[in-house]
Amino acid sequence: MTPGSPPPRPAPDPAPTADQATEDAMSNATTVSPAHSASTASTLITNIAALVTNDPSLGDGTPLGLIRDAAVAIEGDRVVWTGDQSKAPATDNRVDAEGRAVLPGFVDSHSHLVFAGDRTEEFNARMSGRAYSAGGIRTTVAATRAASDAELERNLMRYLAEALRQGTTTFETKSGYGLTVTDEARALRIAAAHTDEVTYLGAHIVSPDYADDPAGYVSLVTGEMLDACAPYARWIDVFCEKGAFDGDQARAILTAGKAKGLHPRVHANQLTYGPGVQLAVELDAASADHCTHLTAEDVDALANSRTVATLLPGAEFSTRAEWPDARRLLDAGVTVALSTDCNPGSSFTSSVPFCVALAVRDMGMTPDEAVWSATAGGAAALRREDVGRLTPGARADLVLLDAPSHVHLAYRPGVPLVSAVWRAGVRAV
Repeated sequence: MTPGSPPPRPAPDPAPTADQATEDAMSNATTVSPAHSASTASTLITNIAALVTNDPSLGDGTPLGLIRDAAVAIEGDRVVWTGDQSKAPATDNRVDAEGRAVLPGFVDSHSHLVFAGDRTEEFNARMSGRAYSAGGIRTTVAATRAASDAELERNLMRYLAEALRQGTTTFETKSGYGLTVTDEARALRIAAAHTDEVTYLGAHIVSPDYADDPAGYVSLVTGEMLDACAPYARWIDVFCEKGAFDGDQARAILTAGKAKGLHPRVHANQLTYGPGVQLAVELDAASADHCTHLTAEDVDALANSRTVATLLPGAEFSTRAEWPDARRLLDAGVTVALSTDCNPGSSFTSSVPFCVALAVRDMGMTPDEAVWSATAGGAAALRREDVGRLTPGARADLVLLDAPSHVHLAYRPGVPLVSAVWRAGVRAV
Protein backbone atom coordinates (compact mmCIF):
# COMPACT_ATOMS: atom_id res chain seq x y z
CA MET A 1 0.00 0.00 0.00
CA THR A 2 1.49 3.36 -1.04
CA PRO A 3 0.65 6.91 0.01
CA GLY A 4 -1.03 7.38 -3.36
CA SER A 5 -3.18 4.27 -3.13
CA PRO A 6 -5.87 4.31 -0.44
CA PRO A 7 -7.51 1.02 0.53
CA PRO A 8 -9.79 -0.19 -2.26
CA ARG A 9 -13.56 -0.21 -1.82
CA PRO A 10 -16.50 -0.10 -4.22
CA ALA A 11 -16.66 3.23 -6.02
CA PRO A 12 -19.90 5.20 -5.91
CA ASP A 13 -20.04 5.55 -9.69
CA PRO A 14 -19.29 3.02 -12.45
CA ALA A 15 -15.56 2.73 -13.06
CA PRO A 16 -14.16 3.16 -16.57
CA THR A 17 -12.85 0.14 -18.41
CA ALA A 18 -9.13 -0.53 -18.49
CA ASP A 19 -8.98 0.52 -22.16
CA GLN A 20 -10.84 3.75 -21.48
CA ALA A 21 -8.61 4.49 -18.47
CA THR A 22 -5.55 4.07 -20.69
CA GLU A 23 -6.98 6.38 -23.33
CA ASP A 24 -7.85 8.94 -20.67
CA ALA A 25 -4.34 8.89 -19.23
CA MET A 26 -2.81 9.29 -22.69
CA SER A 27 -5.01 12.26 -23.52
CA ASN A 28 -4.56 13.75 -20.05
CA ALA A 29 -8.34 14.20 -19.81
CA THR A 30 -11.28 12.22 -18.50
CA THR A 31 -15.05 12.34 -18.83
CA VAL A 32 -17.88 11.03 -16.71
CA SER A 33 -20.41 8.33 -17.54
CA PRO A 34 -23.61 9.58 -19.21
CA ALA A 35 -25.69 9.11 -16.05
CA HIS A 36 -25.71 12.87 -15.38
CA SER A 37 -28.69 14.80 -16.67
CA ALA A 38 -28.08 17.09 -19.65
CA SER A 39 -30.54 19.56 -18.10
CA THR A 40 -28.32 20.13 -15.06
CA ALA A 41 -26.37 23.39 -15.23
CA SER A 42 -22.68 22.84 -15.84
CA THR A 43 -19.67 24.96 -14.93
CA LEU A 44 -16.12 24.95 -16.24
CA ILE A 45 -13.29 26.24 -14.07
CA THR A 46 -10.51 27.07 -16.48
CA ASN A 47 -7.08 28.72 -16.55
CA ILE A 48 -5.91 26.57 -13.62
CA ALA A 49 -2.13 26.71 -13.22
CA ALA A 50 -1.97 23.41 -11.33
CA LEU A 51 -4.87 21.01 -10.73
CA VAL A 52 -4.52 18.34 -8.03
CA THR A 53 -6.69 15.37 -9.03
CA ASN A 54 -5.25 12.64 -6.76
CA ASP A 55 -5.42 10.28 -9.73
CA PRO A 56 -1.90 9.04 -10.55
CA SER A 57 -3.00 8.01 -14.06
CA LEU A 58 -3.36 11.69 -14.92
CA GLY A 59 -1.00 14.60 -15.43
CA ASP A 60 2.48 14.15 -14.04
CA GLY A 61 1.86 10.54 -12.96
CA THR A 62 2.53 11.22 -9.28
CA PRO A 63 0.01 10.32 -6.55
CA LEU A 64 -1.33 13.89 -6.86
CA GLY A 65 -2.10 13.41 -10.56
CA LEU A 66 -1.08 17.02 -11.12
CA ILE A 67 -2.28 18.60 -14.38
CA ARG A 68 -0.78 21.90 -15.56
CA ASP A 69 -2.76 24.47 -17.55
CA ALA A 70 -5.88 22.59 -16.60
CA ALA A 71 -9.63 22.85 -16.38
CA VAL A 72 -12.33 20.99 -14.48
CA ALA A 73 -16.01 20.70 -15.39
CA ILE A 74 -18.82 20.38 -12.85
CA GLU A 75 -22.38 19.25 -13.52
CA GLY A 76 -24.80 19.27 -10.62
CA ASP A 77 -22.91 18.04 -7.56
CA ARG A 78 -20.32 16.00 -9.49
CA VAL A 79 -17.11 16.44 -11.40
CA VAL A 80 -17.71 15.39 -15.01
CA TRP A 81 -14.41 16.21 -16.72
CA THR A 82 -10.80 17.09 -15.87
CA GLY A 83 -7.88 17.67 -18.17
CA ASP A 84 -5.91 20.07 -20.36
CA GLN A 85 -7.90 23.29 -20.70
CA SER A 86 -7.38 23.27 -24.48
CA LYS A 87 -9.62 20.17 -24.62
CA ALA A 88 -12.30 21.39 -22.23
CA PRO A 89 -15.95 20.71 -23.10
CA ALA A 90 -18.56 23.39 -23.57
CA THR A 91 -20.49 24.26 -20.39
CA ASP A 92 -23.25 26.60 -19.33
CA ASN A 93 -20.97 28.70 -17.12
CA ARG A 94 -17.25 29.46 -16.92
CA VAL A 95 -15.06 30.55 -14.03
CA ASP A 96 -11.57 31.90 -14.70
CA ALA A 97 -9.09 30.67 -12.09
CA GLU A 98 -6.62 33.31 -13.30
CA GLY A 99 -3.58 31.09 -13.01
CA ARG A 100 -4.32 29.80 -9.51
CA ALA A 101 -4.14 26.25 -8.16
CA VAL A 102 -7.18 24.04 -7.57
CA LEU A 103 -7.25 20.98 -5.33
CA PRO A 104 -9.91 18.74 -3.78
CA GLY A 105 -11.69 20.02 -0.71
CA PHE A 106 -9.93 18.98 2.48
CA VAL A 107 -11.31 15.90 4.25
CA ASP A 108 -11.03 16.40 8.01
CA SER A 109 -11.52 12.89 9.33
CA HIS A 110 -11.02 13.59 13.06
CA SER A 111 -12.64 16.40 15.05
CA HIS A 112 -14.57 16.99 18.29
CA LEU A 113 -16.92 19.86 17.51
CA VAL A 114 -19.96 19.31 19.73
CA PHE A 115 -18.93 21.03 22.96
CA ALA A 116 -19.36 24.16 25.03
CA GLY A 117 -16.82 26.45 26.67
CA ASP A 118 -13.08 26.52 26.10
CA ARG A 119 -9.95 25.68 28.07
CA THR A 120 -7.94 28.85 27.74
CA GLU A 121 -6.64 28.64 31.30
CA GLU A 122 -5.49 25.05 30.78
CA PHE A 123 -3.68 25.99 27.57
CA ASN A 124 -2.03 28.95 29.24
CA ALA A 125 -0.86 26.78 32.13
CA ARG A 126 0.44 24.13 29.75
CA MET A 127 2.41 26.69 27.77
CA SER A 128 3.81 27.77 31.11
CA GLY A 129 5.12 24.31 31.89
CA ARG A 130 2.32 21.96 32.97
CA ALA A 131 2.22 18.62 31.13
CA TYR A 132 -0.82 17.53 29.11
CA SER A 133 -2.89 14.57 30.33
CA ALA A 134 -6.25 13.04 29.42
CA GLY A 135 -7.96 14.43 32.53
CA GLY A 136 -8.65 17.94 31.22
CA ILE A 137 -11.57 16.60 29.21
CA ARG A 138 -13.67 16.74 32.41
CA THR A 139 -13.72 20.55 32.22
CA THR A 140 -15.38 20.42 28.80
CA VAL A 141 -17.75 17.70 29.97
CA ALA A 142 -19.10 19.99 32.69
CA ALA A 143 -19.59 22.91 30.29
CA THR A 144 -21.19 20.73 27.62
CA ARG A 145 -23.68 19.16 30.02
CA ALA A 146 -24.72 22.63 31.15
CA ALA A 147 -25.27 23.93 27.62
CA SER A 148 -28.59 23.86 25.78
CA ASP A 149 -29.09 22.05 22.49
CA ALA A 150 -29.28 25.40 20.73
CA GLU A 151 -25.98 26.53 22.23
CA LEU A 152 -24.24 23.32 21.19
CA GLU A 153 -25.59 23.58 17.65
CA ARG A 154 -24.57 27.22 17.33
CA ASN A 155 -21.05 26.33 18.41
CA LEU A 156 -20.92 23.43 15.97
CA MET A 157 -22.10 25.58 13.07
CA ARG A 158 -19.59 28.28 13.95
CA TYR A 159 -16.67 25.88 13.77
CA LEU A 160 -17.98 24.22 10.60
CA ALA A 161 -18.25 27.60 8.89
CA GLU A 162 -14.73 28.44 10.09
CA ALA A 163 -13.43 25.17 8.63
CA LEU A 164 -15.27 25.65 5.34
CA ARG A 165 -13.67 29.06 4.85
CA GLN A 166 -10.34 27.27 5.10
CA GLY A 167 -11.23 24.65 2.49
CA THR A 168 -12.69 21.76 4.51
CA THR A 169 -15.63 20.27 2.61
CA THR A 170 -15.95 16.90 4.38
CA PHE A 171 -15.68 16.49 8.10
CA GLU A 172 -16.09 13.83 10.75
CA THR A 173 -17.06 14.80 14.27
CA LYS A 174 -17.54 12.95 17.53
CA SER A 175 -19.49 12.96 20.73
CA GLY A 176 -17.50 12.44 23.93
CA TYR A 177 -18.15 15.54 26.01
CA GLY A 178 -21.44 14.43 27.55
CA LEU A 179 -20.66 11.00 28.98
CA THR A 180 -24.27 10.37 29.98
CA VAL A 181 -26.84 8.56 27.88
CA THR A 182 -28.83 11.73 27.29
CA ASP A 183 -25.88 14.01 26.59
CA GLU A 184 -24.06 11.62 24.26
CA ALA A 185 -27.24 10.95 22.27
CA ARG A 186 -28.07 14.64 21.89
CA ALA A 187 -24.51 15.44 20.76
CA LEU A 188 -24.77 12.84 18.02
CA ARG A 189 -28.26 13.95 17.02
CA ILE A 190 -27.00 17.52 16.64
CA ALA A 191 -23.93 16.40 14.68
CA ALA A 192 -25.95 14.12 12.39
CA ALA A 193 -27.95 17.13 11.20
CA HIS A 194 -24.76 18.51 9.65
CA THR A 195 -22.66 15.54 8.50
CA ASP A 196 -22.95 11.84 7.70
CA GLU A 197 -19.57 11.18 9.32
CA VAL A 198 -20.66 10.98 12.95
CA THR A 199 -18.72 9.06 15.60
CA TYR A 200 -19.94 7.75 18.94
CA LEU A 201 -17.19 8.44 21.50
CA GLY A 202 -18.87 7.68 24.80
CA ALA A 203 -15.51 6.09 25.63
CA HIS A 204 -13.58 9.38 25.63
CA ILE A 205 -12.73 9.05 29.31
CA VAL A 206 -14.45 7.31 32.21
CA SER A 207 -17.31 9.59 33.21
CA PRO A 208 -16.72 11.52 36.45
CA ASP A 209 -19.98 9.93 37.62
CA TYR A 210 -18.25 6.53 37.48
CA ALA A 211 -14.83 7.55 38.80
CA ASP A 212 -14.90 4.68 41.31
CA ASP A 213 -16.54 2.18 38.95
CA PRO A 214 -14.85 2.13 35.53
CA ALA A 215 -16.24 -1.34 34.81
CA GLY A 216 -19.73 0.03 35.39
CA TYR A 217 -19.06 2.83 32.92
CA VAL A 218 -17.85 0.38 30.27
CA SER A 219 -21.10 -1.52 30.79
CA LEU A 220 -23.05 1.71 30.25
CA VAL A 221 -21.07 2.61 27.12
CA THR A 222 -21.62 -0.85 25.63
CA GLY A 223 -25.25 -1.09 26.74
CA GLU A 224 -27.84 1.62 27.29
CA MET A 225 -25.66 4.45 25.94
CA LEU A 226 -24.78 2.52 22.78
CA ASP A 227 -28.45 1.71 22.19
CA ALA A 228 -29.34 5.39 22.41
CA CYS A 229 -26.45 6.60 20.26
CA ALA A 230 -26.14 4.02 17.49
CA PRO A 231 -29.06 5.37 15.39
CA TYR A 232 -27.22 8.68 14.90
CA ALA A 233 -23.68 7.40 14.24
CA ARG A 234 -21.68 5.67 11.53
CA TRP A 235 -18.55 5.09 13.64
CA ILE A 236 -17.51 4.11 17.15
CA ASP A 237 -14.29 5.35 18.73
CA VAL A 238 -12.41 4.85 22.00
CA PHE A 239 -9.53 6.69 23.66
CA CYS A 240 -7.21 3.73 24.27
CA GLU A 241 -4.66 5.39 26.53
CA LYS A 242 -3.34 5.53 30.06
CA GLY A 243 -5.85 7.62 31.99
CA ALA A 244 -8.69 6.59 29.68
CA PHE A 245 -9.35 2.97 28.58
CA ASP A 246 -7.01 -0.02 28.48
CA GLY A 247 -6.81 -2.56 25.67
CA ASP A 248 -9.37 -5.00 27.10
CA GLN A 249 -11.88 -2.24 27.81
CA ALA A 250 -11.35 -0.74 24.35
CA ARG A 251 -11.84 -4.12 22.66
CA ALA A 252 -15.11 -4.70 24.52
CA ILE A 253 -16.40 -1.25 23.55
CA LEU A 254 -15.45 -1.47 19.89
CA THR A 255 -16.75 -5.03 19.57
CA ALA A 256 -20.10 -3.99 21.03
CA GLY A 257 -20.25 -1.12 18.55
CA LYS A 258 -19.53 -3.42 15.62
CA ALA A 259 -22.40 -5.63 16.72
CA LYS A 260 -24.65 -2.57 16.43
CA GLY A 261 -23.40 -1.80 12.92
CA LEU A 262 -20.87 0.91 13.86
CA HIS A 263 -17.41 0.68 12.38
CA PRO A 264 -14.35 1.19 14.64
CA ARG A 265 -11.93 4.08 14.84
CA VAL A 266 -9.33 4.31 17.63
CA HIS A 267 -7.50 7.08 19.48
CA ALA A 268 -4.26 5.13 19.52
CA ASN A 269 -0.75 5.57 20.93
CA GLN A 270 -0.95 9.31 21.45
CA LEU A 271 0.66 9.77 24.86
CA THR A 272 2.47 6.46 25.37
CA TYR A 273 3.22 3.15 23.72
CA GLY A 274 0.16 0.95 24.07
CA PRO A 275 -2.20 -1.57 22.48
CA GLY A 276 -4.28 0.93 20.46
CA VAL A 277 -2.73 0.47 17.04
CA GLN A 278 -2.67 -3.32 17.25
CA LEU A 279 -6.29 -3.31 18.38
CA ALA A 280 -7.26 -1.03 15.50
CA VAL A 281 -5.69 -3.40 12.98
CA GLU A 282 -7.18 -6.46 14.68
CA LEU A 283 -10.69 -5.01 14.38
CA ASP A 284 -10.18 -3.58 10.88
CA ALA A 285 -10.67 -0.05 12.17
CA ALA A 286 -10.84 2.52 9.41
CA SER A 287 -8.29 4.65 11.23
CA ALA A 288 -5.82 4.62 14.10
CA ASP A 289 -5.51 8.25 15.12
CA HIS A 290 -2.48 10.05 16.61
CA CYS A 291 0.07 7.19 16.19
CA THR A 292 2.82 9.13 17.97
CA HIS A 293 4.45 6.29 19.93
CA LEU A 294 4.89 3.29 17.64
CA THR A 295 6.93 0.12 17.80
CA ALA A 296 8.27 -1.55 14.68
CA GLU A 297 5.47 -4.10 15.09
CA ASP A 298 2.88 -1.32 15.11
CA VAL A 299 4.23 0.16 11.88
CA ASP A 300 4.33 -3.25 10.23
CA ALA A 301 0.76 -3.99 11.31
CA LEU A 302 -0.49 -0.73 9.80
CA ALA A 303 1.44 -1.29 6.58
CA ASN A 304 -0.21 -4.68 6.13
CA SER A 305 -3.76 -3.58 6.87
CA ARG A 306 -6.52 -1.32 5.59
CA THR A 307 -6.26 0.84 8.70
CA VAL A 308 -5.14 4.40 7.96
CA ALA A 309 -2.73 6.18 10.30
CA THR A 310 -4.34 9.57 10.91
CA LEU A 311 -1.82 12.11 12.16
CA LEU A 312 -2.98 15.16 14.10
CA PRO A 313 -0.15 17.70 14.27
CA GLY A 314 -2.34 20.34 15.88
CA ALA A 315 -2.29 18.24 19.05
CA GLU A 316 1.49 18.10 19.18
CA PHE A 317 1.69 21.83 18.47
CA SER A 318 -0.75 22.64 21.26
CA THR A 319 0.74 20.26 23.83
CA ARG A 320 4.43 20.58 22.93
CA ALA A 321 4.51 16.81 22.64
CA GLU A 322 6.74 14.64 20.47
CA TRP A 323 5.83 14.84 16.77
CA PRO A 324 4.59 11.68 15.00
CA ASP A 325 7.18 10.32 12.57
CA ALA A 326 5.27 10.53 9.31
CA ARG A 327 8.37 9.74 7.28
CA ARG A 328 8.72 6.38 9.02
CA LEU A 329 5.11 5.49 8.28
CA LEU A 330 5.19 6.59 4.65
CA ASP A 331 8.44 4.79 3.94
CA ALA A 332 6.90 1.61 5.35
CA GLY A 333 3.94 1.91 2.96
CA VAL A 334 1.33 2.98 5.51
CA THR A 335 -1.58 5.05 4.22
CA VAL A 336 -1.46 8.36 6.11
CA ALA A 337 -4.17 10.96 6.67
CA LEU A 338 -3.81 14.45 8.15
CA SER A 339 -6.56 15.95 10.26
CA THR A 340 -7.07 18.82 12.68
CA ASP A 341 -8.32 17.01 15.82
CA CYS A 342 -10.20 20.26 16.43
CA ASN A 343 -11.19 20.24 20.10
CA PRO A 344 -11.09 22.77 22.94
CA GLY A 345 -8.38 21.05 24.94
CA SER A 346 -5.46 19.73 22.94
CA SER A 347 -5.86 21.09 19.39
CA PHE A 348 -8.13 24.09 19.09
CA THR A 349 -7.63 24.65 15.37
CA SER A 350 -10.01 24.03 12.47
CA SER A 351 -7.33 24.81 9.87
CA VAL A 352 -6.21 21.93 7.68
CA PRO A 353 -3.75 24.27 5.86
CA PHE A 354 -2.08 24.92 9.22
CA CYS A 355 -1.79 21.17 9.81
CA VAL A 356 -0.32 20.70 6.32
CA ALA A 357 2.36 23.27 7.12
CA LEU A 358 3.16 21.60 10.46
CA ALA A 359 3.39 18.16 8.83
CA VAL A 360 5.88 19.43 6.26
CA ARG A 361 7.93 21.45 8.73
CA ASP A 362 8.03 19.04 11.68
CA MET A 363 6.87 15.55 10.67
CA GLY A 364 9.03 14.74 7.66
CA MET A 365 6.35 14.96 4.96
CA THR A 366 6.85 16.54 1.56
CA PRO A 367 4.29 19.15 0.46
CA ASP A 368 2.84 16.67 -2.02
CA GLU A 369 2.45 13.98 0.66
CA ALA A 370 0.85 16.39 3.11
CA VAL A 371 -1.71 17.64 0.58
CA TRP A 372 -2.53 14.08 -0.50
CA SER A 373 -2.95 13.04 3.13
CA ALA A 374 -5.25 15.98 3.87
CA THR A 375 -7.50 15.12 0.91
CA ALA A 376 -7.32 11.55 -0.40
CA GLY A 377 -5.82 10.30 2.86
CA GLY A 378 -8.70 11.73 4.86
CA ALA A 379 -11.12 10.12 2.43
CA ALA A 380 -9.40 6.77 2.94
CA ALA A 381 -9.71 7.22 6.71
CA LEU A 382 -13.46 7.55 6.18
CA ARG A 383 -13.51 4.77 3.57
CA ARG A 384 -14.88 7.18 1.00
CA GLU A 385 -14.03 7.37 -2.70
CA ASP A 386 -16.44 10.12 -3.68
CA VAL A 387 -14.42 12.85 -1.93
CA GLY A 388 -10.73 13.73 -1.71
CA ARG A 389 -10.18 13.58 -5.47
CA LEU A 390 -11.14 15.53 -8.59
CA THR A 391 -12.00 12.92 -11.18
CA PRO A 392 -15.24 12.19 -13.00
CA GLY A 393 -17.91 10.89 -10.65
CA ALA A 394 -16.38 12.43 -7.54
CA ARG A 395 -18.34 14.97 -5.54
CA ALA A 396 -17.56 18.45 -6.79
CA ASP A 397 -15.68 19.68 -3.73
CA LEU A 398 -12.94 22.07 -4.88
CA VAL A 399 -10.62 24.60 -3.28
CA LEU A 400 -9.22 27.52 -5.28
CA LEU A 401 -6.00 28.86 -3.79
CA ASP A 402 -4.75 32.40 -4.13
CA ALA A 403 -1.47 30.86 -5.25
CA PRO A 404 -0.15 29.08 -8.36
CA SER A 405 0.66 25.83 -6.55
CA HIS A 406 -0.55 23.63 -3.70
CA VAL A 407 3.01 23.84 -2.32
CA HIS A 408 2.17 27.34 -1.08
CA LEU A 409 0.09 25.76 1.71
CA ALA A 410 3.40 24.86 3.37
CA TYR A 411 5.53 27.56 1.74
CA ARG A 412 3.36 30.39 3.10
CA PRO A 413 2.18 29.13 6.51
CA GLY A 414 -0.45 31.15 8.29
CA VAL A 415 -1.49 33.06 5.17
CA PRO A 416 -5.21 32.76 4.24
CA LEU A 417 -4.68 31.28 0.78
CA VAL A 418 -8.13 29.76 0.23
CA SER A 419 -9.93 32.20 -2.08
CA ALA A 420 -12.97 30.10 -3.10
CA VAL A 421 -14.59 26.79 -2.14
CA TRP A 422 -17.16 24.69 -3.98
CA ARG A 423 -19.00 22.04 -1.99
CA ALA A 424 -21.16 19.52 -3.86
CA GLY A 425 -20.96 21.75 -6.92
CA VAL A 426 -22.15 24.90 -5.17
CA ARG A 427 -19.82 27.77 -4.48
CA ALA A 428 -19.83 28.09 -0.68
CA VAL A 429 -16.98 30.58 -0.13
